[in-house]
Amino acid sequence: MALLELQNVHTYYGYVHALKGISITVEEGEIVTLIGANGAGKTTTLRTISGLIRPKEGKIFFEGKLLNNVPAHKIVYMGISHAPEGRKVFPTLTVEENLNMGAYSLGNDKEAIEANRERVFRLFPRLKERRKQLAGTLSGGEQQMLAIGRALMSRPKLLMLDEPSLGLAPMLVRAIFETIREINEQGVTILLVEQNARAALKLAHRGYVLETGRIVLSGTAQELMEDERVRKAYLGER
Repeated sequence: MALLELQNVHTYYGYVHALKGISITVEEGEIVTLIGANGAGKTTTLRTISGLIRPKEGKIFFEGKLLNNVPAHKIVYMGISHAPEGRKVFPTLTVEENLNMGAYSLGNDKEAIEANRERVFRLFPRLKERRKQLAGTLSGGEQQMLAIGRALMSRPKLLMLDEPSLGLAPMLVRAIFETIREINEQGVTILLVEQNARAALKLAHRGYVLETGRIVLSGTAQELMEDERVRKAYLGER
């Protein structure tokens, strides 16, 4: 049984048919990436899984449990965290307060919250240095670290990352991707949406290519890297 499974999922924004029958699986321990152009449905897929949008048709299972009608906050309790596109940190709260917001599913378990915070600080030492600083005053890279760190505070089984490299300098992109690899090696399964297809496929085990709400290709990361259509459309090769 896959950790996460989408079966023939259709999602709409009003009358706009955003996902047109997508089926994907994510096995425990994997990094799976979704690649595609803007508007292909990548972000919508993550928002549908995390309960921010409801699918109109199809089924979503996590650890064998149906998610279709589970409220978004309860999906977090079940073990899915979502670091959204654009970071969405709370700018008027400190770094530490932002991290604590990510731990709400742990209730008043102060020991667990402290242990998770220290784990985040080990992954992102910069956040420890800035722990009392307002999130709105951080650089873009530091805000991205904070968004990932906040998502990790609930100790997720599945971490969903939406465009973690967006707007970052190449050196920071490498650092963020190395940390994502480290998070995965610590036992967290990852579903990654990323415009930088080359970096995503180098990191991932498997991938899916979305075009206008449909999956048009899938395979191992290596298979997709070698596919001529992927090379031309997403890797900038002729």
